[in-house]
Amino acid sequence: MSTGNDVSAESVPAADRRHSFAADLVTLTKPRIISLLLVTTVAAMYVAGTPSLSLVVTVFVGGYLMAGGAHALNMYLDQDIDAHMPRTKLRPLPSGRMSPRAVLAFGVLLATASTFLLARFANVLTAALALVGFYGYVFLYTRWLKRKTPQNIVIGGAAGAIPPLVGYAAVSGSLDVTAWTLFLIIFYWTPPHFWALALLKQRDYGAAGVPMAPLIWGERHTQDQMLWYLGIMVSLSVLPFCIGSFGLFYLISALVVAAPLAYGVLKLRLQTGDSRKTARFVFMYSLLYLALLYVAMVVDLHAFR
Repeated sequence: MSTGNDVSAESVPAADRRHSFAADLVTLTKPRIISLLLVTTVAAMYVAGTPSLSLVVTVFVGGYLMAGGAHALNMYLDQDIDAHMPRTKLRPLPSGRMSPRAVLAFGVLLATASTFLLARFANVLTAALALVGFYGYVFLYTRWLKRKTPQNIVIGGAAGAIPPLVGYAAVSGSLDVTAWTLFLIIFYWTPPHFWALALLKQRDYGAAGVPMAPLIWGERHTQDQMLWYLGIMVSLSVLPFCIGSFGLFYLISALVVAAPLAYGVLKLRLQTGDSRKTARFVFMYSLLYLALLYVAMVVDLHAFR
């Protein structure tokens, strides 16, 4: 296996090679992205009820394996694109440190292990929903939409909204209005979050030939769309209070944590000069926003009810 530099594999100590290979396996799973997915998954479990620690650990591990497998296959399918973008060209495949066959096998192995774990120790619905997210991300988004339309992240974003359904189903064994509201919040959160990144990385996506919204629609129209999706998302975040799923603490928290995000998106739309700093704020804060919102749900139900 190539080490990606001029030093031969034989000249590198075995412990270092093992560490490098292990680090590459972790990189394939995109752990920083999975961390937010798992926050929404576990939070949804506590929204659905009071799960046992063993069930939480099962869903946590199963969720990581399924998302990690999807991300590995994403890198397998996107290796040609990743080679053209500075932020991705050092990944295990485009750098030559791992073979495509090994990455493909790793991704399939993780997804298979997750399916067994969730079906055996949670329930079949939980495993089925996780698989829907897996196939949606790998085939609907990565294989098809990402390269075909600027609406890629809108439609494909449904896969990233599956984790709270997985967590909810693991505890309740079914899905109700509250569960689908959690899904919709993330579905409408995804475009303003991801398009903020697209505004920052237009050159990368252009070099790779990916039709992201700013490249096809232009920055202004993309920012207009971000405002529309943000408005729908905030409205949906209030809906659980209106239908009685959460109380006053949640309502106040939802509005408070949404305020900086709304300010950032509006500022981004109104700016006429260099808006990269604002786009970076929107992207980074949107990550914190989603985590805080889901934590507020749990606190409302388990501390104020």
